[in-house]
Amino acid sequence: MSNELDKKTQTIFEQIKRIDENGNEYWSARDMSKVLEYSEYRHFKAVIEKAKKACKNSNFKIEDHFEDVLEMVVIGSGAKRKTESVKLSRYAYYLIVQNADPNKEVRKTIEEIGGTMPEELPSTDSIKKLERRVKPSDKNLSKNPNKLSE
Repeated sequence: MSNELDKKTQTIFEQIKRIDENGNEYWSARDMSKVLEYSEYRHFKAVIEKAKKACKNSNFKIEDHFEDVLEMVVIGSGAKRKTESVKLSRYAYYLIVQNADPNKEVRKTIEEIGGTMPEELPSTDSIKKLERRVKPSDKNLSKNPNKLSE
């Protein structure tokens, strides 16, 4: 009964989490596509590709967060067959939520995983304003990072 109660209080994010043979947590892209209400996995593949680009643009290795795998899935007759999917790290899951179709309850997912809603993020100063605050000696260093300040 305790496990049943725990399952009800967990976020959907935690409910679909899996643990591999080495004890590492991961999420299945196929499971995630269902949670985000994509009608077919093939429509979700574009979101995965966008998230991979975001990962690369953040200077992270794609292969550390996205692993192509074959999963066993139950087909209509009750039999199982291997089909393509992707093992996702926690960071990959977050990137996918950011890049998913906003009509697929993305805000709800951000809330469930404990993220901060975009409108609640603190506003930051503009780059121009920040540049004015930098000391002249710091500006010279930023233009030539190999030059040590004297």
